[in-house]
Amino acid sequence: MKILVLLESRGELTLGSLSVIAAAAQAADRGHMELHAVWPEPDHEQLHRLAGLGINVLHLVREDLLPPYSQEAWIPFLTELAQNLDARLIAAPASAWGKALCAALAARLDAELAQDCLSLDWTLDGTPLVRKPLYAGKILADLRLDHSPALVTLRPRSVKGAKRDGPIPRIVGHEPSLSPLRCVLKELVPLSTGAVKLTEARVIVAGGRGIGGPDNWTALRELCDILGAALGASRAAVDAGWIHQGHQVGQTGKTVSPDLYIACGISGTIQHRAGMSNAGTVVAINRDPGAEIFQYCDYGLVGDLFEIVPKLTLELKALRGQGS
Repeated sequence: MKILVLLESRGELTLGSLSVIAAAAQAADRGHMELHAVWPEPDHEQLHRLAGLGINVLHLVREDLLPPYSQEAWIPFLTELAQNLDARLIAAPASAWGKALCAALAARLDAELAQDCLSLDWTLDGTPLVRKPLYAGKILADLRLDHSPALVTLRPRSVKGAKRDGPIPRIVGHEPSLSPLRCVLKELVPLSTGAVKLTEARVIVAGGRGIGGPDNWTALRELCDILGAALGASRAAVDAGWIHQGHQVGQTGKTVSPDLYIACGISGTIQHRAGMSNAGTVVAINRDPGAEIFQYCDYGLVGDLFEIVPKLTLELKALRGQGS
């Protein structure tokens, strides 16, 4: 039996895909299994990035044969590939693309599916075991996936891996026959929410109701620029029409796992915490000393964000100017 990973690419491999590779490679080592991967948008200049990641075989399909965002085209091919490999486990990043593809594939394979997981392991009897947040992150559940195959999507940056010595994977090309499609993608227009993708960002600066209006994001954007951070927002700011929904962090927005999360003018409701509970270090800036966010942050600053954030930006610029 084997493990099959579905890789997402937007010009280059996403951080979510690299996180899934790391988790699957560790699981393959522990289960003494061969690790296979499928790349829907093969970029041959990017193949060197797969060297030393633990992938044994890479399956490539030409984009003109299977359109990358067409489930109608990909599901029959992936179903046949999973069955031919006798895949015990199929994993993908918990992005919109990965979750939709795995849901459709699970239905076709009549398989178990665990979405939006934090880790991947095996029980003592060789059954896949995943950890998944439930009830807005209030509990973490360990789930056994008893039936084969099992499908899992993992949150971006939930698992980190190290490169090993080794060549790129052995490449197997596929030329599947494609029936006429009922739905054809004519154009892909990326949503511009900043230079750094929110779900893959190592640092996020987020604003909430305390921003006060749609014209007051300048201070946060300048801090994002100096930190190389993504700009996030609470649902209150999005619902008020102050910023696009693509920036929303929370139960009804994006789930993020940054190393550093700076919450500015955010009260800290449970719905917002559900989206950023997996952050490494949380810094909260709020003028209300009783704000709920202070119960969940690592560092809290009570004060006006429009005074604190510009000063913080100036200090960071000064440090950068000193070469720090």
